[in-house]
Amino acid sequence: MRFIATGVFAFILTGCASSSLLPPASPPTEERGVDSTPAAPAVGDDASQGQTTSSSPLLPSAFFADGGEAFMAWRCTPTQDLITAFPDNRLRLWSGQGYFELDPAVVASGARYVKNDLSFWNKGNIALVESDKGRLECRQDVQRATWGRHQHPDTIFYAKGQEPGWALRLDRKTSRLSWVTDYGKRTLILPYKVGKIVNGQHASMTLVSQDAAQPLTVELEARACFDTGSGKPFPVRVTITSDGQQLLGCGQGIEKRP
Repeated sequence: MRFIATGVFAFILTGCASSSLLPPASPPTEERGVDSTPAAPAVGDDASQGQTTSSSPLLPSAFFADGGEAFMAWRCTPTQDLITAFPDNRLRLWSGQGYFELDPAVVASGARYVKNDLSFWNKGNIALVESDKGRLECRQDVQRATWGRHQHPDTIFYAKGQEPGWALRLDRKTSRLSWVTDYGKRTLILPYKVGKIVNGQHASMTLVSQDAAQPLTVELEARACFDTGSGKPFPVRVTITSDGQQLLGCGQGIEKRP
């Protein structure tokens, strides 16, 4: 089987090439996420007195499996790492550069999903990803069950990272975050505001601490992410900046199901 040169695929993972296997990005939108909590400003002007809004802001839809039971990692040739979830006979696909949702299509064998010129076909643990730019041959790797409210009650988003071990939790009902770091030795509970939120193919969100004594910035991006310890797949890359230090990790929006 003949392959297109590796360079045309590089953008899906690194963003360095001028062309991509995936179609061009559509303009970002302010469309909100799948959770039903009403959108609201994250924190009032009088944050120093601890006054926060009654609900957390909505997250971009691309942070969720949207009912899918598992995230699956795919190792592809030319070298790429993709993540999928299959909610309600649809396909959610995350690459190193963004997120796509594909619809089911008729196929004689296996399952096929399409979006414009992008096609994903799989049968068992084998998949082909094609567009007018070329083809990836993929094999399923590790998978991970999606997190629901049973594992993370009262949480709208959960993330973790390594070296040092840390965990981040966004409260479902208030605009507060809990950050446990230094392998559990340090815990911060902070009010935050939303600095930026974008949905669509390049969905992202920036959170900024409202506690002047504890500056903290959290950047969330809908991109394929793999835990450095276990290799397990997540749909969101997380960057935490505190005291001039950056910590990297992975996370997901918590599903409504138990």
